[in-house]
Amino acid sequence: MPISPNQGSTGGGTLVTITGTNLSNTSAVTFGTRPATSVTNVSPTQVTAISPSGTGSVGVTVTTPGGTSNPVPFFYVGAPFKSSLSASSGPLAGGNTITINGTGLSTATSVSFGGVTATPTVISDTAITVVVPAGAAAGPVSVSVTTAGGTNNGLSYTYIADPTITTITPSSGPASGGTALTVTGTNLDSTTSVTFGGAAAPFAVINTTTLSVVTPSGTAGAVDVVVTNPAGSATAVGGFTYVASPGI
Repeated sequence: MPISPNQGSTGGGTLVTITGTNLSNTSAVTFGTRPATSVTNVSPTQVTAISPSGTGSVGVTVTTPGGTSNPVPFFYVGAPFKSSLSASSGPLAGGNTITINGTGLSTATSVSFGGVTATPTVISDTAITVVVPAGAAAGPVSVSVTTAGGTNNGLSYTYIADPTITTITPSSGPASGGTALTVTGTNLDSTTSVTFGGAAAPFAVINTTTLSVVTPSGTAGAVDVVVTNPAGSATAVGGFTYVASPGI
């Protein structure tokens, strides 16, 4: 007498289907010593029932006017617990893979990012991986994991949009470097690097639209300025011009 699924939440409420023979006029389905909260006779070979709350492994039996069946095992699973995300932010377009660590994750069937679901890959009871789906808008969303034991919330993931560059002021300076300048644009608050012709520059985030940057040394001529955040990069082609020092 198969039962599907054969595991469910300790809080009960799992709809299970029991398949067998002579199941007409089923009067009761019992999980261990506790009756199911609902029983529906589907056909002479199938009954559905909603599990009561419970713990551990219990035997499920079906009772009809002809008697009580042999027990089949049903396993109660606790709700999952999430302890951390391997990355708490990523591109708005999604597509990056992150690891969720916790306990009770071996039966994970879905992960929700702000209501957008993705199917995880179970690594072990303490870890799953999931490809982050695209987000609706930049900003934080709640992350929930659903397993046979229920759904757990409590972690947050932040979607980040690609940066843009609007202006670089001033747009020129000595090849020796050291020019303090301002970069304006959008989505700059999560900037991870700024480069001038490939050379890294020290910078400070002022706000989401403004960076304060000091130019590294370079070679006379125009160079590309690239601003990068976890979502991607923005390039101002020839955005800064290095000016050679005068010679006498």
